[in-house]
Amino acid sequence: MRLDDYIEGLDEDEAARRRQLADEKSYAITEYLEDVERSMDETLQGDSLFGSTAPGIFVGRSSYPDVSAGVLAPVSDPDSAAAFETGPHWYERGYTIDDVFRSRTNLLNSSQRTNVHVADSWNGFTGVQREVAIADDPVDVEVGLDGRPEVDMDVSFADISTPTGPRATAEYADLAENPSVPKPVEYTLSDDDWNAEGAMTYLYNRGLDVYQIENVLSAGALGQAENRKLVPTRWSITAVDDTVCAFLRGQLHNRPSVDATEVWYNEYLGNRFWVIVAPGDFEYELVELKAPGSVWNPEGRGYAVTSDYEGFEGRTDYAAETAGAYYAAKLGALEHLADRSRQAKVLVVRHVTPDYWGPAGVWQVRETVRNAFEEGEPGEAETLHDAVRELLPRWPVDLETLRRNSELVAGVQSSLAAFARREGL
Repeated sequence: MRLDDYIEGLDEDEAARRRQLADEKSYAITEYLEDVERSMDETLQGDSLFGSTAPGIFVGRSSYPDVSAGVLAPVSDPDSAAAFETGPHWYERGYTIDDVFRSRTNLLNSSQRTNVHVADSWNGFTGVQREVAIADDPVDVEVGLDGRPEVDMDVSFADISTPTGPRATAEYADLAENPSVPKPVEYTLSDDDWNAEGAMTYLYNRGLDVYQIENVLSAGALGQAENRKLVPTRWSITAVDDTVCAFLRGQLHNRPSVDATEVWYNEYLGNRFWVIVAPGDFEYELVELKAPGSVWNPEGRGYAVTSDYEGFEGRTDYAAETAGAYYAAKLGALEHLADRSRQAKVLVVRHVTPDYWGPAGVWQVRETVRNAFEEGEPGEAETLHDAVRELLPRWPVDLETLRRNSELVAGVQSSLAAFARREGL
């Protein structure tokens, strides 16, 4: 849906300027890739790459189940390999969208076409890839390449996909050292009968963050041995978030409710988040308002609004409207409630501003919501009525919009329905 007829204060000149900014930034990314090409000339040793690789891999989803699976290694500054891997440290260091793109375009993806059904094989290229994925520190590897890596200089925001670095077909890969593997990961690998969901929950309970678990799952190193298979990276991110959320939700099932309504706020990378935590049994909704000129709505004349919701019993279908952001934001909210041993109705409102000119990934959703609770103080609201009223002046909507578009507040449906009836909205 779109709010073209109801949004006030839009400046078409400003929207045009934002679109121009995105075009300018795409040229900047092209310059990053040119720098990467120069670095490759210094890094490659003939047709081989030798250096330190981040403890991460990439598994594509095109042509599934025969996918492109590779290891990621920086083509410059290998001594700082771990810094190039996605994780909470990007938020902690205040990475900009430029920083994210520089990190991603600096990673060489050396890959082979592989069938995902790898079972418990640890031989050849697949074995090296798995060793890299389960390591807790960067691993020195040597990769034999079939020709010079390709750098995609045709950068476009048409498909709103995050720019990637150079790619090459790997003829072979060898470990140059024995990787350090966390004890909990060793334990899950040794249990051939443990299903993947239980193993993920165990790893989370033992202190591994979801980013580490995503790598392990993507490498096909979880689950019953004969059923283990590679999981495309994009799928593994959502699968881990969803599995951990189900575990945390189960722990809160019989917990008491929070006592009062709270409004938490945080913003990062041109994304503003409000988290309303209200008394009651657990419910959750994510509402996204995408501004004209933002990466998700580059040519829009008005705001685009999407939302997904689940009640007390959860949901079984995929949150198609808000996709991976739904699960990433939910994880941040549930971690907060689990720390308090309380349940609540939770509404997360994401305002994607024109400053979000390029897709950085759902990690920024997860970390911004997590840190809304870690860094901020809750805004006090006597009732849910007050919480909504507090939000309205900051939203690009008015009460008429609220009346016509109930999904803006459907995240706490039962309470807001009563509120709407009482106020005649």
